[in-house]
Amino acid sequence: MNKFLQAEKLESKPDPTGRLTISQPVKKTPIRFRLWRERWIYLLIAPGFLYFVVFQYLPLLGNIIAFQDFSPYLGFFDSPWVGLANFGKLFTDPDVGIVISNTLIISFLQIVFAFPVPIAMALMLNAVRNQFFKRLVQSVLYLPHFISWVIIISLFQQILGGDGFINNLIRGTGGQPISIIGNPDLFKPLVVIQVIFKESGWGTIIFLAALTSIDLTLYEAAVIDGANKWQRIWHVTLPGIRAIIILLLVLRLGTVLSTGFEQIFLQRQAVGLNAGEVIDTFVYTRGVQNGDWSFATAVGLVKGAIGLLMILAANKISKKLGEEGLF
Repeated sequence: MNKFLQAEKLESKPDPTGRLTISQPVKKTPIRFRLWRERWIYLLIAPGFLYFVVFQYLPLLGNIIAFQDFSPYLGFFDSPWVGLANFGKLFTDPDVGIVISNTLIISFLQIVFAFPVPIAMALMLNAVRNQFFKRLVQSVLYLPHFISWVIIISLFQQILGGDGFINNLIRGTGGQPISIIGNPDLFKPLVVIQVIFKESGWGTIIFLAALTSIDLTLYEAAVIDGANKWQRIWHVTLPGIRAIIILLLVLRLGTVLSTGFEQIFLQRQAVGLNAGEVIDTFVYTRGVQNGDWSFATAVGLVKGAIGLLMILAANKISKKLGEEGLF
């Protein structure tokens, strides 16, 4: 028998009398023959695999410039090494504290106010019995997700800007126009409102799918026990999707230092850098516009490390609460 076609492995197992006996050889096909046999499946996987390799993993090699005084003219190999000097700038740069504070405040507001909105919307949609009206509302709610941030910001400027609809209405009634878009104090709540408008409808998809997995007999039992609509939601519906809620919350905590580059970048000039600069725009400004590539990369590495620690901590907490967690 060709040794490349089959490999034999002997296994021992007890017989009905309890004695150990040697079972028949287990034939194992070499991996190269299994790869050839399932080649069409691997061919289907190849585009997605190549995408992650080319655009996600290979760029990680560029993180070595965080330990260099990198110059594009010298390249990776000739730029001088500076060790942890770029990371030390994080504790001496006066702008880093403001940037981290803005990022954490915006992320906290998004978690508290934007994260529960898709859950509430999914509960309301799930209660709709008219299927035509339900699909119509879903389509309307999903639509903003497919609109770019440039258009979303333009819509808000047309409504809330200095020459927008609201200020023109105030002027028409003899009042004084108010500054909304350019007000630094209102910038962070405005960012959260924009996120709710754009992404909440799309976020309902996962929760609606989770709601379909709840056993309907639980609702019937709750009705028999005299539970009203709100009690059924609290004691049946929410516990039924609790695992999905915690899973998405764990993933959201992993991106707590990411607040959306494009959305913030389009508006930060109107409110000033003290109110509108976050880590994503800070890295772009220092790295691309100012040419401090190494320091910007160091900030990005620290951001990724903190995100990983947040995911690990949140995953451990979810397990302590009795959920499965991510891993």
